[in-house]
Order: sequence, then C-alpha cells, then structure tokens
Amino acid sequence: MSITKIHSVAVERIGPVEVTVAEYGSGQPFLLLHGGAGPQSVAGFAEKFAATHRVRVLTPTHPGFGGTARPDTPATIPGLAALYQGLMDQLDLADVTVVGNSLGGWIAAEIALLKSPRVSGIVLIDAVGIEVPGHPVTDFFALTMDEVFTRSFHNPDRFRIDPASLPPAARAIAAGNRAAIAAYAGSGMTDPALVGRLGTLEIPTLVLLGDSDGMVDVDYGRAYAAAIPMAQFQLLPDTGHSPQLETPDQVIAAIWDSADTDFSAFAR
Repeated sequence: MSITKIHSVAVERIGPVEVTVAEYGSGQPFLLLHGGAGPQSVAGFAEKFAATHRVRVLTPTHPGFGGTARPDTPATIPGLAALYQGLMDQLDLADVTVVGNSLGGWIAAEIALLKSPRVSGIVLIDAVGIEVPGHPVTDFFALTMDEVFTRSFHNPDRFRIDPASLPPAARAIAAGNRAAIAAYAGSGMTDPALVGRLGTLEIPTLVLLGDSDGMVDVDYGRAYAAAIPMAQFQLLPDTGHSPQLETPDQVIAAIWDSADTDFSAFAR
C-alpha cells in the first residue's frame, strides 16, 4: 500500500492565534484532533486514512504543543473548540466529521456542542473530559513517563521511550506538551458540567475505547456514549489509550463499519 504523504502544511491565522495545520488526501473532510501526546500521535493515522479512503484529513497542532507557541487565549478546552470552529469557517469546510483522541476527544465534544452546521458527526477515541463517579480519569501528572506508556498501550514495549535518551529539543517539546495539557485541561482532565451538556447533542457520534486503556476504563467510555443521545459505543480489542497510534486499522474499520451512524456512507 502506498502511503499518502502530507499534501501541505499551512499556518492559519484565526484572529490573533496562529495554528499549524497538516493536510492529507482529498475528499470527505475530517478534522483530526490529537491528544496530550502531541501531533505526532495522529500523523501516521492521517497518512493511512488518506491512503485507504477518499478523505481529506486536516490535523491542527493545538497551540503550545509540538514546539509551537501557546498564546494567552484560548486558555480552555471550549476555547480550543471555538478556535477550530473558526478554522472550519475560514477554510469553508462542510460536512465535517471531527475525530479526537483523549484530550482531542474532549475538544471534539465541545465542538459538537457549538452546533455548527459545518459538522456532521464526531468520533471520540478514548476521550476524556466528563466526570464518572467511581471511574476517574487517571492523574496523568502523578505518573512517571514509564507509567504513562504502561497505561497507554496494550503492548507498551513497542512505544516505550526513555526520556533521558531524547535530545534537548525533544525534551523541550515534551515539557511544552505537558504544560499545555495543564493549561487547557487542568489537573483533573474533566469538566463536571460536560456530561449534562452532552445530553443536548443531536449528532451522529461514535465512541471508541481500547480495552487495554489504563487512563480511562470501559465504564468511563460507556458513560460517555450514554450521555450523548445519538452515540454508539464500540470497544476495540487489544489496544490502549491511543488506538489510532497502536491499531489504526481497527479505528478506520470502526468508523467505516458503524451501521448505526452516518459514517459508513463515507466509504461510497
């Protein structure tokens, strides 16, 4: 299989904020939002998605991640959602499916709550953001990097990196990512009011969760789906908190084969 490489990388100015956006392929637009691991955690998935389907995948880097500058605003997850609604307006996108992993899933949920006519569906991949009694989001900031890898993957040895082995520039980017997570999401990685607000959504939603996710558990994922009236839940086997990175074929198949949402129409 040939891989569709990045078609372009652009810096879009949305008001006073600059956002770096990589683009892959052409066709049905998908806005793909990374989690706390940064933009590289979705790049390979975007390439594969564009190589196997007629899709245009846009992957913005949240300001402050990947070595980019983090301005004073936006300073919250809803602020990032508004920023990306502005991006969709600026690019005049229509019939967009917003896909987000982890922190990016929370942003995707907040984008849906803006109820833009440009957005036709959302896919939440091991999303955080809601509070579920008895099923807390793991405290990322209390973990060592080794523990983060252990909790994030079904097979962590494939992805494990010794931070001490990284060059200074890579360590600086990792530190910037960590600071950006804290700035946007806070230490708890949740909004107590979010689960109630999700009940107002009327949009096809696919909630995916890796069965080996050690950051949020299966009941947490099911609660996310239960909070959204039109949501479908699917558990992905033998994968962790970042299925788009660990088992991308599963994620693509789940989107395309979801009979109870409109996502399967994109395969035509």
